[in-house]
Formats: sequence, C-alpha cells, structure tokens
Amino acid sequence: QDKDTKMTEFWLISAPGEKTCQQTWEKLHAATTKNNNLSTNSKFNIPDLKVGTLDVLVGLSDELAKLDAFVESVVKKVAQYMADVLEDSKDKVQENLLANGGKVLTIIYLSFEIKKSFKNYSSSLDAVPFLFIFKGVNQIDNDLKARASAYNNLKGNLQNLERKNAGSLLTRSLADIVKKEDFVLDSEYLVTLLVIVPKLNYNDWVKQYETLAEMVVPRSSNVLFEDQDSYLCNVTLFRKAVDDFKHKAREYKFMVRDFQYNEEEMKADKEEMNRLSTDKKKQFGPLVRWLKVNFSEAFIAWIHVKALRVFVESVLRYGLPVNFQAMLLQPNKKTMKKLREVLYDLYKHLDSSAAAIIDATVDIPGLNLSQQEYYPYVYYKIDCNLLEFK
Repeated sequence: QDKDTKMTEFWLISAPGEKTCQQTWEKLHAATTKNNNLSTNSKFNIPDLKVGTLDVLVGLSDELAKLDAFVESVVKKVAQYMADVLEDSKDKVQENLLANGGKVLTIIYLSFEIKKSFKNYSSSLDAVPFLFIFKGVNQIDNDLKARASAYNNLKGNLQNLERKNAGSLLTRSLADIVKKEDFVLDSEYLVTLLVIVPKLNYNDWVKQYETLAEMVVPRSSNVLFEDQDSYLCNVTLFRKAVDDFKHKAREYKFMVRDFQYNEEEMKADKEEMNRLSTDKKKQFGPLVRWLKVNFSEAFIAWIHVKALRVFVESVLRYGLPVNFQAMLLQPNKKTMKKLREVLYDLYKHLDSSAAAIIDATVDIPGLNLSQQEYYPYVYYKIDCNLLEFK
C-alpha cells in the first residue's frame, strides 16, 4: 500500500452552534472547500444526551479516553491479523475490512447508525453503556487471541513440515524422493547407502565409488534426484564395509546421508502433512469471515466511542445548553497544514489561551501537549490506516 497516495485519516471536530448549528456547518464547509478544496466534509450526527453534573462529565472524559485507546488497539489487531491470514493476498486486505458492509471510509454513514443505536439506550449520558462497549470489544479481543493461537499453531506445524521437504539435499526430507526399488532391503549382508555428490565431483564419483572400500557392489550406483548443486546417488555394499566407505567418501567430498528406508514412517509424514494442509484450508474461510464480522463490530464500537468523546468534550468546552455541530473532515494530504490554519482562523476566538498554545513556546501548567494535540475546537483524529505492512 502506497501511503503517499491514500489519505486514510479523518478529523472529527466540533464547534459551537452560531445562531443555528446549520450555520456553523455552512461556515466550516465554505471555508474548507471554497477555491481550495482542503477537505471532504460531512455532518456527523450525535444525538442529544442528557447531561449529568460536571464531575460526572470529567470522569466520563477520562474513562472514554481509556476506552478509545483500548477499542482502537483491538480494531488494529483484527485488521493486522487479517493481513497475516491473507498472506500473499495482502492487497485484498482493504476490501475485506468493511464496517457495516461499507468501506471503512464510510464513517459518515455510521454517524446515522450511532443516532439510531443510542435510541436503544436511555438517553442519559450516565446510562450510555461503556461497559456494554467494553465487554463486546473485550470479547472480540479474547476470541481473537484464541483463534489466532490455534491457527498459528497449525500454520507453524505445517511450515515446519514444509521446511523439512525443502532445502538442500544434505538436510531435507528424502521421503518424497526415494522409492522402494532404490534399495536392497531385508538382506543380512548388503545395505544401500544414500550419498550426496556435488555436481562438480560427479565424474570422480563414477570413477571412484566402487573402490572407496572393499565389497562395494559394482555398478550399483544410480542418480535418484538432483538439486541445483548436487546429485543424490545410491550405492550398495556389504554392511561391514560401511564405516570404511563413509570415511573414504568424506575425503572426496561425498556425504553419506543417515537414512533408513521405512515405509510406515514416510507414509505417516505424508499423511500428517496432508492433514495439516486440509485443516488449514478448512479453517481459513471461517476465520476470514469471523475477522470480517468482528472487524466491523469493533470498528463501529470505536466510532461510537469517538462520538461520545466529542459530545462530552463539547459540553465541557462550550457549556450548556448543549449546542454544537460535530463534523467529519477527510483532509487532502497535500493541504493538511493549510487546513489547520483555516480551522484556527475560524475558531481561535473560542479560546483565549489558544494563541499561546499554538506557539507552544509558553508552558501552560496542566496541559500535557506531548499526549494530545490541542486546538481551540474539539478535535479527535480517526486514523484508518490500520495496517502496518511489514
């Protein structure tokens, strides 16, 4: 994913209603789109919730900040695991990350959903179920851990077996290469060895192998397999000459592989590999479906939390009666700095300390700039770049 072409960041902001909230919206929209198309904007619908005491609001503000961070982390985990599971089809990740059946970027639609879903709760802010959101997202987090662990184990075991069947002839499994007829089996005196012969030394092998020890069966060597560098050859000799043969072979850079032909074992290995491969295929579909559904759930919960944060913060900043307009801006990447300046000009009158903060040279007690950007308007970033592609 080319991070420079996609702006997957949204700014959820609110400003006090002027004569009407509609006016606030029109003023922002005109300032950010007139002549300069700084952002794509839409209203963000937040229902009017009954407000408790100031103390309750301050407490809620802290709780919501923690909940926001937690829900965001789960959204990102689910998205990232989707990328891991899709392996070679990473480009398909984005199309699988849908919220409510629409692309992540249709957050605007979600604001209507939020309005509807808040109606299911009592409209008092105290009753907005933080616990309900937390429990739902926590469940997704726990399920993800369990499902990821099971699938990763399966994937890991399969990769180990696949690794055994790849690599150089010195280390790889030979089970899928050799056949019964390549060996003299069940003989009291004779045994067949497997030897890795570098291609550069193959002529030496042909000339030398019958004389590397006494009692080597003449013309008993064939090439059974080759990789880039070496041949796998068999050779039959008397059992008592084996140590001698191995020792002499090493001097010529011919490596004897420790290998016992065991049909049962080889069959079991193959069956295990087929079983794991089938299991992985079986689990893949349901896992991707689960990730899609639960990504959507977690993402919707996250936008709910953002809506609640905007509501609480707007009441704390702008006071009562509740009168503010929440707006969602999708900045254009090249003009983000300009957009900030336009927003500052629109809203600097809201906060006398804003000028000092924007300079950031004045240290204002109690304001921790390192933890959160501060603007005279209520501002929350929704970063939809949920994937960190390795």
